[in-house]
Amino acid sequence: MLKKISIITTLFLLFFSIQGNLYANQSSKNSSKIEKQKPQQKKQNIQSKNTKTKTDKKSKSTQQNKITKNKVENKKIVKTNNKVAKNKNTKLQKIAKVNKNQKSENNYSNSYAYLNKNEKVKVFNEFYNETKHIKYRMGGTGKNGIDCSAFIQKMFKEKFDYTLSRSTITQVNEGIEVKKSELQPGDLVFFKTSKVDKHVGVYTGNGEFLHASIKGIQYTKLDKPFYKDSYWTARRVIN
Repeated sequence: MLKKISIITTLFLLFFSIQGNLYANQSSKNSSKIEKQKPQQKKQNIQSKNTKTKTDKKSKSTQQNKITKNKVENKKIVKTNNKVAKNKNTKLQKIAKVNKNQKSENNYSNSYAYLNKNEKVKVFNEFYNETKHIKYRMGGTGKNGIDCSAFIQKMFKEKFDYTLSRSTITQVNEGIEVKKSELQPGDLVFFKTSKVDKHVGVYTGNGEFLHASIKGIQYTKLDKPFYKDSYWTARRVIN
C-alpha cells in the first residue's frame, strides 16, 4: 500500500513538473511575442505619427494656398474696381467737359467775343454812337457821366457778354498780357498818365483805341505823343 502511494505521489510530482515547464515555455513565447510586437507597434506609431505630420503639413499647405489664392482674387477684385472707378471718373470728366463747353457756347451764343476783326470794328462803332454824348466824370458809371474803366466795363458787358472788374488797377490783371506790336481789336490798352493815375481804353485796329477821356468818348491814335509816352501795357480778355 505504501508502495502504491509512493508511485502515485511520484506521478503527481512528475505531472506538475511537466505542467510547470509547459507554462514556463508558454510564458517565454508570449514574452517573446510581446517583445517582438513592441518594435512593430513602435514602428506603427512612428509611421502613424509621420502620416499625421504629413497630413497636417498638407492641410497647412492647402490652407496657405487657399489664403494666397484669396489674396490674389481680392487683389484682382480691387484692381478691377479701381479700373471701373477710373473709367467712371474719366467718363464723368468727359461729360463735365462736354457740358462745360456746351454751357460756354450757350453763354456766348449771343456774344460778339468770337466775331472777326471787321465785325468787332462795327461793334465798336455801334457802341461809340450809343455813348458818344456821355460826358466824362471820375467815378461815373452811367449816362450822367462815366470814367474810363466804367466805360470799358459797360462795353464788354453789353457787347461781348464779358464781365470785367470795375477799376483800372484790377482790369490790368485780367486776361493775358500781349505785346504792343501784337495788338488785336478787343485788346485792352493801359496808360500811366501820371505818377498815380492810370487810364484804359480798347484797341479797335488801325493804330487806334476807343476810350472815355476828359474830352468825352472818342477814338485816339496810339502814337499820339501823350499816349505814346504814357503807354503801359495791354491785356487780351476775349478772343
